[in-house]
Parts: sequence; structure tokens; C-alpha cells
Amino acid sequence: MEGKQNLWTKDFIFISIINFFLMLVMYMLMVTMAPYAVDEYGASASMAGLVSGIFIIGTLLARLGTGRVIESVGSRKILLIGMMLSVIAVGLYFTATNLVLLMIIRFIHGMGLGIASTATGTMIAQIIPPMRRGEGIGYFSMSTVLATAIGPFVGIYLSQHVEFKWLFAFALGLGIIGLFMFFFVERRPEEEGHEVVEDENAPKGIANYIEKRAIPIGIITLLAGVGYSGVLSFLSFFAKEANLVNAASFFFLVYALAILVSRPFSGKLLDRKGGTFVVLPSLVLFAVGLFVLSGTTSGIVLLIAGAIIGLGFGNFQSCAQAIALIGVPIKRIGIATSTFYIFLDFGFGFGPYFLGGIATSYGYRDLYLVLAGLIVVALVLYLLIARKKRPALQPE
Repeated sequence: MEGKQNLWTKDFIFISIINFFLMLVMYMLMVTMAPYAVDEYGASASMAGLVSGIFIIGTLLARLGTGRVIESVGSRKILLIGMMLSVIAVGLYFTATNLVLLMIIRFIHGMGLGIASTATGTMIAQIIPPMRRGEGIGYFSMSTVLATAIGPFVGIYLSQHVEFKWLFAFALGLGIIGLFMFFFVERRPEEEGHEVVEDENAPKGIANYIEKRAIPIGIITLLAGVGYSGVLSFLSFFAKEANLVNAASFFFLVYALAILVSRPFSGKLLDRKGGTFVVLPSLVLFAVGLFVLSGTTSGIVLLIAGAIIGLGFGNFQSCAQAIALIGVPIKRIGIATSTFYIFLDFGFGFGPYFLGGIATSYGYRDLYLVLAGLIVVALVLYLLIARKKRPALQPE
């Protein structure tokens, strides 16, 4: 029995590393692709933004169908397909001779990432002991959290010191290593596909690709994702305006460190106390962090804001993913995982487009004040959901 409760298996570690490499490449290129489009192809600012953002569109479209396909094909095969597509797309960056071709490659790369990351999330949920799901997903999500901190740092550093072809080569190398590691992950019955028996009373159309149990927490995740997208997209501009560029370079490292320190506790609390016990303080800390960020005038305060936001959004993200899977049958975990990521990607991908107008009209400090208010709204919505669906937010 004790062996069945083991969390740190070889497969758990390998899949987490694979996911880390996938997300690291994503964030490395996310922060450097717009400048690359401007420097290499003379793209306008709006076109450069589209080159960067079309990746998210590909990711969203891929996630929408992947959860459903996993049910019949199996998460293992889907992961292999997504990883191969990602590696091929990164290799194609070397062949981009014009802006249109670059955008097509970015779209394909986004689809590969959407397919692969949905599969890794599903496989992890399948192999984690049910009684340790919150803790396990918390640790697994560290692979994404670390990528959000290390990816932008590495991408910007390489783009400033070497030619872009070496950045692409590094990304390709990471993809190939991850693909090699995949073949050392053991086959499991729950990762194989199964015949999907259609119920004539089952939902049709788009409802067939969305897990309704994951929608309530997905809405909260979307709002939180918009809030964090404002940090991810505009922090460098805010830091330049406030003369805090040097401190800003360490912001995401402090953010990741705060999550590393807190994650072992938050995952266990989720399993023992339920989602509300973790979500409420996480959203409060996130709102406080954004409020502190809006009033930042020194480097140390900026880094303190980074730590608070890490404790807030970083722990909320992993907790929300675990909540999205509570009460979901094992055969529907792929769809539930896909549903969660769709809401998260919507927040990340489209948030900056809406927030850019606020930043232009009112400035970055007011933008972060608005985002702090948005997280308060998310907190109130969660309380309303928790009141109606209290049993569904408790550990299994």
C-alpha cells in the first residue's frame, strides 16, 4: 500500500522535466520573438506582437481538441505527437525567410506545445496517488513555474549576447533531450486509449470538448491569468519608467524562489484541508502583491512584490489545476486538464491586448491597481462558487 502512495517515481520526475523543457522553450521565445521579428524582418510593433501572440492561438486551438482525443488515443501517444511537432517547429525557425512563414511556424509550435503540455498534465494526474493529487500537481507545476522565471531570463540573456540562430539551436537541443527522455517513461494502462462509447444524451458540439466540472474554477483562473499577464508583459516597461531595471531582472527569480519555498506546504494543505483553505489566502496575497507593485519606488520593494505575487499567483495556479480535476472520472481527466489550460491560456494570451490600452491611457502604476481590483473580483466570485459547490472543493 505504501508503494502505491509513492509520489517521486521515475516517471513523475521524467514527465516533470519534459514539461519543464517544453515550457522553458516557450517562455524563452515568447519574450524574444517580437524583437526578433522587428530586427530580422522590419516588422511593425503591432505585427511583432502578432508574431508573438499567434503562438497562444495555436496553443488554444490544440488544447480544445486534445483533451477529447486523449480519451480515445491515450495520453502517451498524444505526448509523443506533441513533442515531435514542437521539435519540428523549432527546427523550422532556421528556415523562416519572411514574416508570414515565421508566423506559420509560430502557430505550429503553439499547437505542438498545446498538445504536449495537455498530455503531460494528464499523465501526471493519472500516475499520482489520488490521496496526494494536490501535493503532486503542486510539485509538477513547479516545472512550469521555474520555466516562467528561467525562460525569460535565459532568452533575453542569449538574445543580447549571441545571434538568434544559437537561441534556436539551444531550444532545439532542449526539445531533442526531452524527446529522448520520453522513451524512458514506462507504459501504463491508464495512459492508453480506450473506445469512447457515445451516449445519445451526451452534450454535443463544443460541450463535448469541455469538462463542465472544471469551468467554475476555470473562470477564476482566467481572471488570475489576466492579472499575471500584466506582470509578465509590462514589468520591463514599468521598471524602465521607474528606473528599476536592475532590480527587475531578478523579479522572476524571486517569484520562483517564493514558490519553491511555499509549494511543499500548499500542496499538502490542499489535500488535507481542501481548495478553499489554499485559494483564499493565495488570491489575497496576489492582490496585495499587485497593490505593492503599483506603489513601488525602490528595488527592494519591487522584489518584495515579486515574492508576494509568487506566494499568491504561483500557489493559486497549482491549486486551481488540482481543483479542476476533483470529482472527474479518470477517463475524463484529459478533457478536464485541457479545460483548465484553455482558461489559463485565454488569460495569458489575450490579457495583454486589453491591458495595453489601460497602460497607455493611465500608466503602469494604475494598471497594477486595476489588476489588484480584478483579483479582488476573482476572490469574491470564488467565495460565491465555494458556497454553492463546497463538497466539490474538498479533497477526495
